[in-house]
Amino acid sequence: MVSSPDPATPVDLAARYQRGDFLFTTASRALLAQGTLRTVTETDPRRLASVIPGVLAETGAPLAAGVLPFDTGPDTKVPGHLVVPRTVHRSSGVPSLPREVLPAPVRVRAVPSPSQHMVAVSAAVAALRQRDLRKVVLARALDLEFSSPVPAESIVRNLAVGNPRHFTYAAELPGGRTLVGATPELLLRRTGRTVFSSPHAGSMPRSADPVVDRANGEALRTSRKDQLEHAVVIDYVVEALRPFCRSLDVPAGPELVTTPAIWHLRTPITGELADPDVTALDLAAALHPTPAICGTPTDEARELVQELEPFDRDYYAGAAGWVDASGDGEWAVAIRCAEIASTSMRLYAGGGIVPASDPQAELDETTAKFRTLLSAMGLEDSLT
Repeated sequence: MVSSPDPATPVDLAARYQRGDFLFTTASRALLAQGTLRTVTETDPRRLASVIPGVLAETGAPLAAGVLPFDTGPDTKVPGHLVVPRTVHRSSGVPSLPREVLPAPVRVRAVPSPSQHMVAVSAAVAALRQRDLRKVVLARALDLEFSSPVPAESIVRNLAVGNPRHFTYAAELPGGRTLVGATPELLLRRTGRTVFSSPHAGSMPRSADPVVDRANGEALRTSRKDQLEHAVVIDYVVEALRPFCRSLDVPAGPELVTTPAIWHLRTPITGELADPDVTALDLAAALHPTPAICGTPTDEARELVQELEPFDRDYYAGAAGWVDASGDGEWAVAIRCAEIASTSMRLYAGGGIVPASDPQAELDETTAKFRTLLSAMGLEDSLT
């Protein structure tokens, strides 16, 4: 039985989240999907987008929610994973929950080590020139082990409260894992014929010193390296959206925005769909993966990522979101995230590499990005 309470119900849905649910929150609203009527998996995201409308019509469910993997190429073995829930709850308003105290891990391991990551960045810079690539994104991970089950619910609640301007998400993955995160980047939102995308590219760590913090923001705003990195992403998103839209509004340059840990360059893009039957999931499948989390050209950058990173990304740098029976929906870029198993979790952080990239600066950027998850766990000072 599917139910959908009044969207204005003042409920802190993050407080009701339990591992196994799907949660998607923003600064002003939240969606919590519980139970499972149907699970739909497809390695081809376009095929996934094509079958979901029929599944929703057959089940009478209002929406489907889940994740797309990072690798959507023809040889991927990691499927897009969507759930048609039994119950959907919506609320408005920012969560007002107390911060929960979490246990400390008993073991922490960096994959790769910091020095190995810098070597990989140097190799990536050389490969960009040799293979005529404009950009590639390299990530590293932190593996945390605990003496008891990881409290996913507490991490999600802390993320929602500590990052109110982010898109906080939690989704079950195949094999009993859970993907949780708080990303600043909206891949796209479709509301009727209106499409909105908010690409981020170009980053600089925040500082507790206000003077240094402002200087970091100004350095990012005037950085030629970061402006070029950002332009690569915007060009890609505009060209990917153009076939679907009869009009696109693209600002002349990026704006400077902040998260608690990072300065970013962002360009908000708005379009009007030419075909009202194109769904949010159709658009997500067409856009993902963007150069913000892969590189460009896409296929060649993805190949270099797989050569240089000592792990499979699976759902890190994928997309998390939902699509409803009318085609509306929201999909966020699955970064600033962790995959949680029973008594362990893997945190991810990445950065865009262009010919002007410096290995030490790229290491510092990923360290800053880890703070989103580490702060939610009360570990930011002890592990970075």
